Amino acid sequence: MKLLADRAAYVLFCKILFFTVAFGMVSAGLLFFLPGKAAICIVISALCMVLCIMAGCYQYLLEQSKRIENAAAQVTDYISGKKDARIECDEEGSLYLLFHRVNMLASILDARAKREEKAREFLKNIISDISHQLKTPLAALNIYNAILQEEAGDSATVQEFTELSEQELDRINTLVQNLIKLARLDAGAVVFDMAEENVLEMMEEAKKKFSFRAMQEHKEISLAGDSRVLLSCDRGWLVEAIGNLVKNALDHTDAGGQVQIKWKHFSSIVQIVVEDNGAGIHPEDLHHIFKRFYRSRFSKDIQGAGLGLPLVKAVAEAHNGTIEVNSNLEKGTVFIINFLIDSYKIVG
Repeated sequence: MKLLADRAAYVLFCKILFFTVAFGMVSAGLLFFLPGKAAICIVISALCMVLCIMAGCYQYLLEQSKRIENAAAQVTDYISGKKDARIECDEEGSLYLLFHRVNMLASILDARAKREEKAREFLKNIISDISHQLKTPLAALNIYNAILQEEAGDSATVQEFTELSEQELDRINTLVQNLIKLARLDAGAVVFDMAEENVLEMMEEAKKKFSFRAMQEHKEISLAGDSRVLLSCDRGWLVEAIGNLVKNALDHTDAGGQVQIKWKHFSSIVQIVVEDNGAGIHPEDLHHIFKRFYRSRFSKDIQGAGLGLPLVKAVAEAHNGTIEVNSNLEKGTVFIINFLIDSYKIVG
């Protein structure tokens, strides 16, 4: 029987069998030698048998409980990061078979984690190589284009085409940089330099990047929020994420439009909001805007590769945050990023 393959169960079964046989033999002897007091003696011996069997069962359950507690402790150690933690399973039985399967699962997970780590390292190296390979020709093309602009003189046609060429080179450079950043985030190759940063200063930095463009396009970028809030984050990545939201707002806002960056803290979160009064997002697109390379069939002349918003989402989630969007056609769009309570502080 597989049940009796477990040594502890086998010992318990033998004990119960021994006590039962002993009770039968004692009862038979009492009936033969003490027929007048046999009933009382049999009751007493039966009670003794029951107590012995209960003691044996208690000891068995106590041993099983210790085994399970030890197994649970090993599983907890494994979850906590001790990858060499394993459950002892050098005996036979159903319980030890389960322990063996758990150990096999841990080994499989370790092997898979190692493969994924190697894959991430490989991808990291590939990204680095591609980055260097692309930066050199792009830089050369920008230089050649600048030389052509200088040599064009009064040729309006050449000037026009070199300006268009410069715009396309800028688009290619932005696309390449965003692709590399997303790939690095996916590969886990980004080490975030977390520090407590003043939210107002970061939002001012994000605004400054687009102030000249906003002025040229007769748009306004405004800030509103508590100047005392500190946010634990990687300043460079978060400023870039907010900058992408501001750029997206400017792209979809007409002259005279408003783009507002707001932030505030609640009991459990700190919230950063980028709001505009532009064209809005079609309801059909709301569930897809964070997908890479997604292009709405309702988009008009707005150029873009569909990588800005996925990058914002990746950065927000890497900072233990969430992002959501609300929009109404011809009324505007609101992007909301929420960070958990352990990510912010009030100073002063």
